[in-house]
Amino acid sequence: MFSEFAFKIFEESIRKYHIIDDVYQSFVNPYESNTIEHLLYRKNWIDTVQWHYEDIIRDPQIDPVAALDLKRKIDASNQDRTDMVEYIDSYFLDKFKEVSPFDTATINSESPAWAIDRLSILALKIYHMREEAERKDATADHRRKCKEKLDVLLEQRVDLSTAIDQLLEDIKEGRKYMKVYKQMKMYNDNELNPVLRGQK
Repeated sequence: MFSEFAFKIFEESIRKYHIIDDVYQSFVNPYESNTIEHLLYRKNWIDTVQWHYEDIIRDPQIDPVAALDLKRKIDASNQDRTDMVEYIDSYFLDKFKEVSPFDTATINSESPAWAIDRLSILALKIYHMREEAERKDATADHRRKCKEKLDVLLEQRVDLSTAIDQLLEDIKEGRKYMKVYKQMKMYNDNELNPVLRGQK
């Protein structure tokens, strides 16, 4: 199933990041370019780095200049994340381009790649909640509460994975069809953001 295949790559990326556990470490993609593995690994690495950006920026003692720099990095990361989702959807559009949908085919509320985006984030939640559930320096009550949350996240993984695999099967069989909209984010565009436009 595609969801299991993708989740394993997400776990590989997360484990690799945490060997050094530094948002400024260099990135090396172990998969060849122009493959879905390459896209999935890159997608999750972006999510993993941003996860830790979000931790750092919540430090109440953070230097304001450093916080602003980090906010810029988070903005850039969000754009990279959106770009990667669109690349993954392009992969699926090409994969299913020969499929002729039934006249009764319906569209899904989100594209396959946006569902896979949620699976990538879920892999991070599971990794970090498991860490908390096993923390030796935490209280027994903390570990118990985190274990309960972990159980919910694992159940969510099953449900989301099932939904992704079903969606892909439905598209393959013509029961659903893909229609992808570019995100068209306005705040990064010098012409569409009035603040940036005013500074030209």
